[in-house]
Amino acid sequence: MTIQHKDLAAGRWQELSFLEQMANIGSEVERALKWREKNNPDYSARACERALELLDLTLDDQENRPHLKEIARVRETLVDYFLGSNQFGSSEKTWRRYFLEFAYAARRT
Repeated sequence: MTIQHKDLAAGRWQELSFLEQMANIGSEVERALKWREKNNPDYSARACERALELLDLTLDDQENRPHLKEIARVRETLVDYFLGSNQFGSSEKTWRRYFLEFAYAARRT
């Protein structure tokens, strides 16, 4: 997998707050969901890969240590939903609701 967010991977990601990071991840998840709705699995997979890349950068950010468990679980569940058998029973609605909270909180700060 090639790095899609080169400037973010180079250190800019750590300049963002946890809320901003999660809101940005949510944007990629939203793109993946929309492409899935439009029956374009290739574009959906690309957006999912970008979301996973951002989640990995978030996991690597030392400022997010209190949130490591949550971030790791989100990554695991996201992989299960888009690439696995959806054994956790996720839905578009639950993903949108989860990430909407971060987008709202990030805009307020």
